[in-house]
Amino acid sequence: MHPFTTFTSTIICLPQRNIDTDQIIPARFLKGTGREGYGEQLFADWRYRPDGTPDPAFPLNQPAAGQASPALQAPPVFQAQILLAGDNFGCGSSREHAAWALLGFGFRAVLSTSFADIFHSNALKNGLLPVRVSAADYQRLLVTIKSNPNAEFTINLEGQIIQQVGDPVMNISFPIDPFAKECLLSGVDELGYLLARQEQIAAYEQRHDTPEAHS
Repeated sequence: MHPFTTFTSTIICLPQRNIDTDQIIPARFLKGTGREGYGEQLFADWRYRPDGTPDPAFPLNQPAAGQASPALQAPPVFQAQILLAGDNFGCGSSREHAAWALLGFGFRAVLSTSFADIFHSNALKNGLLPVRVSAADYQRLLVTIKSNPNAEFTINLEGQIIQQVGDPVMNISFPIDPFAKECLLSGVDELGYLLARQEQIAAYEQRHDTPEAHS
């Protein structure tokens, strides 16, 4: 994982409710043993026609998202890094591949009014930021992006705020678990967090490895 830094991007809207993990990454693609390569199959059943060509009506294939790949086998040239999704995003099975596919395609953050708990946890552990926004802020974002698909937004994890570039009024704060935030900013998962503190852990164990500690 890389440290999560402040970044600026356009937003792609996929406002359907209850988008499950089988829609995010269909089960037939879950044959790999690593985390790489799943971005090419992200939303495959929606992005591509039966002949493998991109469906121009799908949001990720439209100009605001970047240049779509000419076929399913080729990765896209992608510019938008924020996905605005409908309520209860990531429901369904617990496959971690859903987070891998979103990251592999280029997304760094997903905004929604709510997430399935397991997807939310998987996203944080893999460096993908799931941002819960209020229903009112969600509607503000939808209206803004509909009127201006090229509007850019800055996500500042340290300050826990989303700001529209050039519009001081559009400032949306968001909650995040403090430990998850620290891990994202440091670019580590839970294991990496512990491994970075081996000296402190060893010192603690040494202080407590005394006869008094075992009595």
